Amino acid sequence: MPKISSDPQGICKRTFLHGPTMGTRWSVTVDADQTVDLTALNQDLAETVQQVDGQMSPWKPDSDLMRLNRAPVDAWVELSTELLQVLNYALNVQDLSAGAFDPCVGELVDAWGFGAVRDAPDAQAISAACQPRSHSGRSAIEVDNSAGRVRKRAPLQIDLCGIAKGYAVDRMVSVCRQHGVRHALVALDGELSAVAGQASGVPWAVALERPETGLRAVHGVIDLTDLAVATSGDYRRYLEVGGARFAHTMDPRRRAPVNNAIASVTVLAQSCMQADAWATALLVAGAAEGLALAQHRSLDVLFLIRGAGGLTQVGLGQFCR
Repeated sequence: MPKISSDPQGICKRTFLHGPTMGTRWSVTVDADQTVDLTALNQDLAETVQQVDGQMSPWKPDSDLMRLNRAPVDAWVELSTELLQVLNYALNVQDLSAGAFDPCVGELVDAWGFGAVRDAPDAQAISAACQPRSHSGRSAIEVDNSAGRVRKRAPLQIDLCGIAKGYAVDRMVSVCRQHGVRHALVALDGELSAVAGQASGVPWAVALERPETGLRAVHGVIDLTDLAVATSGDYRRYLEVGGARFAHTMDPRRRAPVNNAIASVTVLAQSCMQADAWATALLVAGAAEGLALAQHRSLDVLFLIRGAGGLTQVGLGQFCR
């Protein structure tokens, strides 16, 4: 059942909706007036995130994504409009980031123990995943948007974990608007989006986590009004093997887990899908290349970079204000 309380100024009811999805939880904080059917809203939000999971999960054998991954090379596969939208944007960011973001890293993710296949790195699988490809980048996937279909041009595995959660947040925002919600904060793991500000007139306050392993501490607070935010880092999900730590994000150009000085990257954007994808791309790119790329793309970004003296904070766009 939704948890409901009065907001401080009595303008409307503050409602907390939440549920499980994608190995984590979604949540929506709503300042709703009496015209909003909270039970119907809760149901539609839950159905929406489960639909995205059913389309794009690499953990569900019957997902649309896994159906594409199992398809033979050069075989056309009909896909949903939603999956095509996410895949198209992923390929676009791949082009714009010079390959720092790559949706074709599924084989690497599994080989290093971060996927559904295994829970530890496998040297033989890693070696196989690092073999030269006949096709790479945009040429590895052909998208026929008019016919709603996709085909692989090489034996690869697509992984959309660097963008799908952000897209799910955008879908939940759309559901909120369809139900007449005028003030909400939507969250899924480290991806969030605000529908306007709070009913009281102040922005939604979102905590930026300090990137320290095993510690949940606040580094700062971000004010959100009609904006989305996503953070990628190396401190939450990782594997330790023989005293070495491997981040879960793959560097497609090195064919290995990310290994650079960036502790976390936070991106503001109009859509959470955009913020999610670019946060991943900039984390992979590293401090120097990532900063140059963010400047070139006029992105609103906050880098937290590790150094001998501790964390250094570098902000661009709205993070410079």
